[in-house]
Amino acid sequence: MDFTHSEERRLLSNTIEKFIANDYPLSHRMINASSDLGFSLESWKKLNDLGINYALFSEQFNGFGGEGFDIAVVFEALGKGLVVEPFLSTLMGGDILSQSNVHKDILELLMTGEKRITFAHFEPHSGYESDIKTVQTTNGITGVKSMVQSANGVDFIIISAKDKDDLKLYLVETNTAGLKMTDYKTIDGGRAAELFLDDVTGVELNIDAKNALESAIGKGILALSSEALGIMEFIKSLTINYLQTRSQFGLQLGKFQALQHRAAQMLLEIEQARSAVINACSSLNKKGKAREMALSACKMTIGRVGQIVAEEAIQLHGGIGMTWEYELGHYAKRLIMIDHELGDEDFHTARYSKYL
Repeated sequence: MDFTHSEERRLLSNTIEKFIANDYPLSHRMINASSDLGFSLESWKKLNDLGINYALFSEQFNGFGGEGFDIAVVFEALGKGLVVEPFLSTLMGGDILSQSNVHKDILELLMTGEKRITFAHFEPHSGYESDIKTVQTTNGITGVKSMVQSANGVDFIIISAKDKDDLKLYLVETNTAGLKMTDYKTIDGGRAAELFLDDVTGVELNIDAKNALESAIGKGILALSSEALGIMEFIKSLTINYLQTRSQFGLQLGKFQALQHRAAQMLLEIEQARSAVINACSSLNKKGKAREMALSACKMTIGRVGQIVAEEAIQLHGGIGMTWEYELGHYAKRLIMIDHELGDEDFHTARYSKYL
């Protein structure tokens, strides 16, 4: 089977990578991540001018992508640049919104980048499970949402809540009365927030909440896994270059057989991670067990391989690998933290076993 990307996908990937190489250095990324929003509005506009958001949605919604491989191509390229702008929240929030016929005007604004959205589902007590205690009453939505990405820099938030025994999704504007947030920096760059909802008024999305959440979280898992793959590819290139240029005892480090073996093993693990991402892309449009098993297999593989790659690369570099000025430490930190978003390796191993 040929998994070579189409010419359009290769062109998009090359365009994003060229922009990152020329206009998005690590120093720029660190400034963006430390800002009040956790990203740069200027970089957000420039990246949107490349058509990234349109690639995340299908022609049905005036996009030009939306398939699993489109998502993978975009987020792998973003991972190589360690981009902090809120494309993941746009993908997940936009995917939920796309299932409602009422808000196509907002979806169009999301694709152009004029408006931004995020997704608030998980709660402090719930871990990675969809155990929702936030409720919708006659007065509004009340509850707490945890680790909401880029909440301080968006215009809309999609919030899950229980209406009696039914799970429903609501579209809420960030300036709505009763909505408060505690904003903080995340360890790997960017910002997140805890949301405190006290009789917040939201617009109910008249969609099947369970299916909408499965779709959005599934695409989020694929996007994170692809981002991690891009980070691994960058770390691989950085490490090989270091081994080929750094000398010890009068020899290049890459000449030592023991280091060659460790580097080769790292490369093999990255290829296994790529295979898992390809399998998840192929299964994204399937229904039920097959889709969920492929996504969990992908995420648990990314978690396992990500830890191996981060640790091996730092070991092969030595002390310089964790200095603030050097790129590797920042990439390794983000790679490890991806494992803890939308379910870590242990969670998805258990989930995969449950489906078996």
